Amino acid sequence: MSQDIRFERLQAASAPRQAKAMDASALGQLFGAAFLHDPVFAWIARPGPERKAVLEQFFSWMMDARAIPFGEVWIAQDAGAAAAWLPPGAPVSPGGLVEQVKLLPLFLKLCGITRLSRGAAMADALEKHHPHEPHFYLAVVGVAPGSQGMGLGSAILDATLKRVDATHLPAYLENSNPKNTRLYERAGFVTRGDIAPKGAPPLLGMWRAAR
Repeated sequence: MSQDIRFERLQAASAPRQAKAMDASALGQLFGAAFLHDPVFAWIARPGPERKAVLEQFFSWMMDARAIPFGEVWIAQDAGAAAAWLPPGAPVSPGGLVEQVKLLPLFLKLCGITRLSRGAAMADALEKHHPHEPHFYLAVVGVAPGSQGMGLGSAILDATLKRVDATHLPAYLENSNPKNTRLYERAGFVTRGDIAPKGAPPLLGMWRAAR
């Protein structure tokens, strides 16, 4: 890949645009591909050739119903990277029993019967350890597989953290892949500990103080 193309992609990630409802499908494809081999999702999602398609459907739903409406989902101009934040006060998990029942078919498709208990255990762990004080929550950040290793993750993370810093609020994320720990540490996040349920791969809660 030429330096010019790499520079263009870095520029696209450094000046992301705000995602709209029409971007949900593209974001689902991006995150589905980016997290196909993620350790935590590999533990939760059932194996097989349909995993990628199911992950895409899951992330599309997540973006459309739970992230984009709050206005803090950002996508690179060339759609090669994206970061989905939730601002303070936005719900980070399905609310009442009725909504959870409605989502059961989607989670059954993602986990299968045999791994549904894993998904429930992971959801419980996420809710248990989620900070209560006002903060910005980085729900998911990803780079298209063909563009990984070029610094796009750092570029879009830095660009969106500027918005967080403008509010003088802290930020929080869950790091599901140890390979990304240094990236988050360079951005100012500090590991609070492994929050994963028993038997799961490490899932690191990481906190960034207000600036």
